[in-house]
Amino acid sequence: MSTVSALAKQRTPIRPARVLLHTFLALTALAWLAPLLWAVFSAMRPYSETSERGYLSWPHTLNFDNFKNAFTQSDMTHYFMNTLVIAVPAVLITLFLSSMVAFYVSRFDFRVNLALLLVFTAGNLLPQQVIITPLYRMYLLTNLPGITASGKLYDSALGLVLIHVAFQSGFCAFVLANYMRSLPHELTEAALVDGASVWRLYWQITLPLCKPAMAALATLLSIWIYNDFFWALVLISTGENMPITSALNNLSGQYFTDPNLVAAGSLLTAIPTLIVYFVLQKQFVSGLTLGSAKG
Repeated sequence: MSTVSALAKQRTPIRPARVLLHTFLALTALAWLAPLLWAVFSAMRPYSETSERGYLSWPHTLNFDNFKNAFTQSDMTHYFMNTLVIAVPAVLITLFLSSMVAFYVSRFDFRVNLALLLVFTAGNLLPQQVIITPLYRMYLLTNLPGITASGKLYDSALGLVLIHVAFQSGFCAFVLANYMRSLPHELTEAALVDGASVWRLYWQITLPLCKPAMAALATLLSIWIYNDFFWALVLISTGENMPITSALNNLSGQYFTDPNLVAAGSLLTAIPTLIVYFVLQKQFVSGLTLGSAKG
C-alpha cells in the first residue's frame, strides 16, 4: 500500500493549462488532416453518387475505381518517369555543388567567404515571378542542337534541372556551411599535416561526416522539386515532357471535370513523396536536430 501511495503522489497533477494545450494540439492536428481525409473520402466515392446525394451525404459505395481510372487516364507512369529524370539529377547536382561551396566557406579563411555565402543565400530571397520573363527569353534563345529534343534549353528536362539547381543551391550551401563549421578543425589540420590534398579533405573526410545533413536536405529537395508546378508550367510547352504535377491536367475535360477523379489522382501523386520521407525519416529528423544540444 505504501508503494502505491508513493507512486500516486509522484504522478503529475492534471492542470487546466495542460488540458487546454493538448486540446489545442489535437484540434490543430485534426485541422491539418481534415483536407487529406476529405480527399480520401471523396476519391473513394463515385461521382454519380456525390452528384445525386451531395458530398456531405452518407456513402453507399466506397471503392478504388477512381484511383485505377486516374492512374490509367492520366498516363501517370510516363509522367512519373519524367519527374524522376528531372528530380534525381537536380537533387544530386544541387547537393554536390552546394557542399563544395559550403566546404570552401567553412574550412578556409578568405575575405570573400562571408560575401560568397550571402550571395548564395540571397538568391533564395528573389521571387521566382520577378525573373520569369528574362529567364523565359533566355531559354528560348539558348540553342542546344543534338543535346535536347527541342534543340533549345526551353521545353527540355535539362532546363528544369538547371533552374532547380540554381534556386536550391543557396539554401543547401547555407545549411551545410553551418553544419561543417561545427565539425572539429583538428580533423582538417591533422589531414593537412599528413599530406592530404584539398579534394581528399573534402571528399573523404568532410563529406562523410555530413551524411545526416545531406540526408535531411535530400529529403527536402526531393519533395520541393517533385511538387514544383510553376517552372514546369512556364518552361515546358510539350505535354509529354511535363512532370507528374502536370499529369492532373489530363483528368480535367474541356467541358466537364470529375472532382472525385482529380482527388484520387492527387493522392496518387503524393505517394512518392511519402515514400521518400519514410525511407529517410531517421536521417531527416537527426538532420533537423543537429546542434540542438550545443550551447
